[in-house]
Amino acid sequence: MSKAELARRAGVSPLTINRVESGWPCRMDTKRKILEALGLSPSAREEVFGPDPEAS
Repeated sequence: MSKAELARRAGVSPLTINRVESGWPCRMDTKRKILEALGLSPSAREEVFGPDPEAS
């Protein structure tokens, strides 16, 4: 799936997808939307996005 298609399915901008891929922080709601667009469960969050820096 292209970044543009992922952005469309997640309801976020392509810029948001680029930023998330580059490691920029994003809101939990944005992570949820991306996971849903990828067909993944919320339990895959850490595997996809890495550990939550605020959880440390």
